[in-house]
Amino acid sequence: MQKKYLIIYDELVKGIQAGEWPAGTMLPSENELSLHYETSRETIRKALNLLSQKGYIQKIRGKGSVVIDFHTFSFPVSGIESYTELTKKLQLESRTIIHQLGFLEANHEISEMLHQSVSDRVWNVVRIREISGERIILDKDYFNERYVPLLSKEICRNSIYDYIENQLGLVIGFAQKEILVESPTDEDRELLDIEGFSNVVVIRSQVYLDDASLFQYTESRHRPDKFRFVDFARRVKN
Repeated sequence: MQKKYLIIYDELVKGIQAGEWPAGTMLPSENELSLHYETSRETIRKALNLLSQKGYIQKIRGKGSVVIDFHTFSFPVSGIESYTELTKKLQLESRTIIHQLGFLEANHEISEMLHQSVSDRVWNVVRIREISGERIILDKDYFNERYVPLLSKEICRNSIYDYIENQLGLVIGFAQKEILVESPTDEDRELLDIEGFSNVVVIRSQVYLDDASLFQYTESRHRPDKFRFVDFARRVKN
């Protein structure tokens, strides 16, 4: 039998998605919800915490829970997570389209950045991410063949990081990232559903193994209306 707080969570989600509480409005208070569902405030609190974790509400101390735009997905800036891991965590209906899979030319600037010897080749993987029927992310990934000797469409359609960690036995260590807002390229306009948008949000990352070997460069291009890039910061007093 499903737990009470999950049943309440599901009903509140349906109400938010149906527009019963539009973005920017407040949900009923914990006390009101407790009376409505004939349950304890602790059970209501668990349901609201889950709504917050899933990106449906923002809890404001002393005021209550405000509904946020659930069509906007929160992607973490810090940390290294694959697209597959993120979509599973956010429970998004998604599809990956393999647009390109091959090797870069040896004299390409990214190839020169990643290869560590003359014999190294660099994989070029271009994938379109479709969420709820809209093509809104263009992922362009480059891997040094020395560390990733084989890639297939099946691997790229699922999770390259899962393959790297669980099949190749490599340990992904850290990444350096930059976030920019740029004008869409012709490629963006061809491959993404961005008609009417004058900008895309671009995240460029250099990703290293735990021994500090640079094995990946990635450029992820996002339609700007669908994403919030979030981080957690803690102040440390000197």
